[in-house]
Amino acid sequence: MPRWSPKRRAVLEALAAEITHLYPHGRIAIAIDGLEGVGRGEFARDLVEALRQDDRSAFSADLADFGRSRADILERGGDGDLAWYREQLDVSLLRRALIEPFRMGGSAGFQLAAFDPARDAPRESAWTTAPPDAYLVVHGDFANRPELRDLWSWSLWLEAPVATVYERLADGTGLRRDPDADEHRRRRWAQDHYRREADPIARAVALIDLTDAEHPRRIFADSC
Repeated sequence: MPRWSPKRRAVLEALAAEITHLYPHGRIAIAIDGLEGVGRGEFARDLVEALRQDDRSAFSADLADFGRSRADILERGGDGDLAWYREQLDVSLLRRALIEPFRMGGSAGFQLAAFDPARDAPRESAWTTAPPDAYLVVHGDFANRPELRDLWSWSLWLEAPVATVYERLADGTGLRRDPDADEHRRRRWAQDHYRREADPIARAVALIDLTDAEHPRRIFADSC
């Protein structure tokens, strides 16, 4: 069992208990949403560990591992802000390689990663199988975009102050900590557009304040 703080453990185990109570059987896909840098990947992996208690099967995947190459993005939409928002993710690849075969159940194999962002190239296919009852936790940018909403049985939004999010992003990437830095302009535009288009906080089943990553707390929409 991972060495979580007591508070983080309590929140993760409560979320896992809620999900497994609502969806005790079948193949269940869950989305972890929130701004880039808030801590989606680590939280998703920890939630998977919590779901795996009592011998349940659970897997995690990153939307970035189902992306398009930079050349493909430019060919499809140019170099504008909207193209950066809409074209980074290959929705067809995500559905074809991961979501649809995962949902099929049986012996169908699914890919937890199909694209390598660091190499800007497809990954060699690696297929995973699961028992009839299994949970898939997917994290990444804009997880509740209109074209993705039907993929998830349950979704979570992670919240933290913008300054905190960009500090974490800088620690992980080497980018500047200032949210207003020019290198973040496209990222800020995409985040604002996503909130206007998708209203992701309202669509999330659960909201978690991750200002202090070791002491997360569940919040409610009217307190955001």
